[in-house]
Amino acid sequence: MGSTSAENVENVENDGTENTGAPGVGRRDLIRRSVALGLISVPTMSFLSACATGGGGGESQESKAPGGPKSATNPLGVKEGAALEAFIFKGGLGDQYAKDAEADYKAKYKAEVKHTGTQQVGPKLTPRFAGGNPPDVIDNSGADHLDMNKLSTQGQLQDLQPLLDAPSLDDASKKISDVIHPSTIEKGKHGDTFDVLYYAFTIYGTWYSQKALDDNGWEYPKSLDDMVKLCGEIKKKGIAPWTYAGKYPYYVHFNLFAQIAKIGGMDGWIAIDNLEPNAWTGNDAVKQVVEHYEELAAKKYFLQGSQGLTHIQSQTAWNKGKAIFIPNGSWVENEAAPTTPKDFRMSVGALFDGSGGDKLPHGTLRAEPSEPYIVAGKGKNPAGGMELLRIMLSKKHAQNFATKVKSLTCVVDATEGMTLSPGLASASKAFKDAGDNIISLQLQEWYPSLTDEKIGGLTGQLLTGELKAADWIKKTQQYADAVAKDDSVKKFKREK
Repeated sequence: MGSTSAENVENVENDGTENTGAPGVGRRDLIRRSVALGLISVPTMSFLSACATGGGGGESQESKAPGGPKSATNPLGVKEGAALEAFIFKGGLGDQYAKDAEADYKAKYKAEVKHTGTQQVGPKLTPRFAGGNPPDVIDNSGADHLDMNKLSTQGQLQDLQPLLDAPSLDDASKKISDVIHPSTIEKGKHGDTFDVLYYAFTIYGTWYSQKALDDNGWEYPKSLDDMVKLCGEIKKKGIAPWTYAGKYPYYVHFNLFAQIAKIGGMDGWIAIDNLEPNAWTGNDAVKQVVEHYEELAAKKYFLQGSQGLTHIQSQTAWNKGKAIFIPNGSWVENEAAPTTPKDFRMSVGALFDGSGGDKLPHGTLRAEPSEPYIVAGKGKNPAGGMELLRIMLSKKHAQNFATKVKSLTCVVDATEGMTLSPGLASASKAFKDAGDNIISLQLQEWYPSLTDEKIGGLTGQLLTGELKAADWIKKTQQYADAVAKDDSVKKFKREK
């Protein structure tokens, strides 16, 4: 999101929402105002806001709910009739799934629920946090998200441990912590405090139409070399092998970064996450992967004009058969649905093998918790905010999410027995086939300005042939070193 999230859509209109127009309209002014208040990052395009497995420092907030009695059916002590306010990012996943859960909350607690769907979470909520009147529960995604590192450090986020300890709605003998993917808990911590629930589970990779491959007698490549060979065959057919969101080149990082980790191993990537000296320049996998992209660019294997496309435009070109492959996350099936042919058979492939000696095996996949939900510790009804999340973590609503937005949630095995859409079925199979060989990255979470702006700018030049791989690597290391030395940027660390 996964990657937040990057699933922004254009011209959003619904009850409680606003029409934002095409991406970028008014964004600079909105970000400038938000930065001034200190609650969002200097403009990022990250689909996931910064979270951490280290750091923190703010005191967790105990529930300030106008307390109701706790019971087996009300383990969080939600007061009946206590109003709830939900602020939901309305991007590629929409917000109907949240409204459905809110309806169950409303019925159970006989309470009003105020719902806002928006793509401008940070600009709209920065003044409210500053003024001490934030909404109760927030889906903090999108380009204009709140800076959760700062919110956690300032003690603004509710400690969600009571949610983890609460019984599941489906089986009272199991805690919420027992029914969600373990990586969800790891990813949602600031220091020792779990204060972010990543509700979705995003599968990243190379997306394609299985029909297009079958119609041409092509097979999904197993290695980087196989991909280059197939690109040559595709180009002979008059089709572009690849397209991408050139206006947001960090989309390419969904694959590029994970491919480095697959070939070079997680220890090498964790050194990159930790901003260690020579982590980029001293990793042979970086050279192999970035030179692969340099070769794709040199052979003109990217759809002409891709550098000027938004995520929506590149997905539309892909759906129309102008290109075969696109780097993306599993939200793409829902986001691109309006232009996807019925027989498209959307699919996702795992990471490619390198030239030999890969540290991780064939079939390795990048899959991560995404769509970060937070509860405002200083809101009017944090207990209600946690209860809404508990409702969303039931199988009923996990399956509703899968049905409505064609994406997985963090609820383990929630889609078992369901008839899945093509893209979701493919993503689910790739996840199962990968087994324990799952890659999770933190650099884009912790330092989105570095990855999305600085490195993203270099990647944009790399894919148009304006920058050589060696220069990309050298400058990327320089940018990472600058962040490492910048005392104004809070640092986080992963253990190897």
